[in-house]
Amino acid sequence: MDFNKIRKDFKILERKVYNRPLVYLDNAATTQKPQVVIDRIVTYYENENANIHRGVHYLSQISTVAFEAVREKVMTFLNAANNFEIIFTRGTTESINLVATSFGERFLNAGDTVLLTQMEHHSNIVPWQMACKRKNAFVKFIPIDEAGNLLLADLDKLLDDQVKILALTHLSNALGTINPIKEIIAKAHQKNIPVLIDGAQAVAHMKVDVQDLDCDFYCFSGHKLYAPMGIGVLYGKEKWLNEMPPYQGGGEMIKTVSLTEGTTYNDLPFKFEAGTPNVSDVMGLDAAIDYVNNIGLDTIGKYENDLLAYATQKLATIKGLKFIGTASQKASVLSFIIEGIHPYDIGSILDKLGIAVRTGHHCAQPVMDRYGISGTVRASFAFYNTKEEVDTLFNAINTAVGMLL
Repeated sequence: MDFNKIRKDFKILERKVYNRPLVYLDNAATTQKPQVVIDRIVTYYENENANIHRGVHYLSQISTVAFEAVREKVMTFLNAANNFEIIFTRGTTESINLVATSFGERFLNAGDTVLLTQMEHHSNIVPWQMACKRKNAFVKFIPIDEAGNLLLADLDKLLDDQVKILALTHLSNALGTINPIKEIIAKAHQKNIPVLIDGAQAVAHMKVDVQDLDCDFYCFSGHKLYAPMGIGVLYGKEKWLNEMPPYQGGGEMIKTVSLTEGTTYNDLPFKFEAGTPNVSDVMGLDAAIDYVNNIGLDTIGKYENDLLAYATQKLATIKGLKFIGTASQKASVLSFIIEGIHPYDIGSILDKLGIAVRTGHHCAQPVMDRYGISGTVRASFAFYNTKEEVDTLFNAINTAVGMLL
């Protein structure tokens, strides 16, 4: 696979920033979009735009067929058992909020526990804290070690009778750690505890098979998979989705509405898709999945792992640089600090040199607290990045260090 040729599919990578070629290394925040994704959205609005599921006219019918075909495609992409186990949301955050609210309403009681990990993104902490506050329940956390691995020795003890759900990330956005989720899910299921996986960072870097993993819920955002912002997916096992109450009320999620006899709810998946959906960005997700599948996630993963190894080896030679997150199983992310320099200052100089990285706590403040730091510089990679860009990053960091120390 010629990854330099692939770069031509991303026109934004040809632009300059401060008169320097753009080096985009903020892919854990959002990925850039190939032209086919942009074109698909334009085609939808130019030729197909209509509200779906409700209209008998031609445009509504073709839009409905196209929309539901994407649900089938996502089902195949995740290897879900049924298309109605695929719920479209605005992103990972809304997917987790949906489960925390609806599952929490149905299954959480006073004194119960939700088990998370210390490496979670805020989006997989705050919704559970809110749910537990409503129900007088508790949140507990699996700790991490210095390298950024989960401390799983006490997992059996943590998975006690009070735990009603375990929710954890597949791939840490702040550390790059790939968690052994299949093993963790199996342990939780031995005690009949369901598991939600935050897959926001994972789906763009590796194949995900929800049936093989046997997870109960899996969430991801389109915009980290080269699709538009504002579209996401919740996979949920049928048995849980059927028992959970709706997350929002409105059109589409109902069967009948009566002023005197109340409301009956629609079947899956529509029970959880209130209102007019984001049809255009579902079309964009369709094109993005095709694009990634055409390259192959195994091919993508191997290339990115080689790039990560090269960057790790290169940056390790910079005086005063310390990596935050050194687990043996990693993908995509290099987080680091440089002794005596604030991450923001490094990031600001890199920006002026045309390099886009992320600085701060990366919506993972408990991770930063674990290491006793305020934040890191994070370079995160995609398949359109190159070793030459890593060399540019290396030289720019050295320039910044020379200016700031």
